[in-house]
Amino acid sequence: MARIKNRGTKPELIVRQVLLESGIRYRYNYNGLPCKPDFIFPGRKKVIFVHGCFWHRHPGCKRASTPSSNTLFWETKFNKNVARDAKNQLLLEQAGWEVLVVWQCNLKDKELLQSTILSFLTN
Repeated sequence: MARIKNRGTKPELIVRQVLLESGIRYRYNYNGLPCKPDFIFPGRKKVIFVHGCFWHRHPGCKRASTPSSNTLFWETKFNKNVARDAKNQLLLEQAGWEVLVVWQCNLKDKELLQSTILSFLTN
């Protein structure tokens, strides 16, 4: 698992491209919060997390399958990931930040992605 990237992933690059095309300025992997969101918009007090369906267990998604070997290890790993995500989101919300989670399987339609992000950032 050491080869698994935690930043600069293809899903993150797609969101970056949408933000740049929309002319929206952001900070990337900012360290000054209780956790490390993928994109932060300090003036708006909003953050975006880009989650892979497999690692973050997107409910109802076919990509969120569990490997057939060593299932106990994988279920423990996935449960910890989900618990960490929920804790991080709660910490940010308690600190007054709004959170948007963008799932990997929802990145195919860039127009929908752009409208979702713009709607989130303007409200």
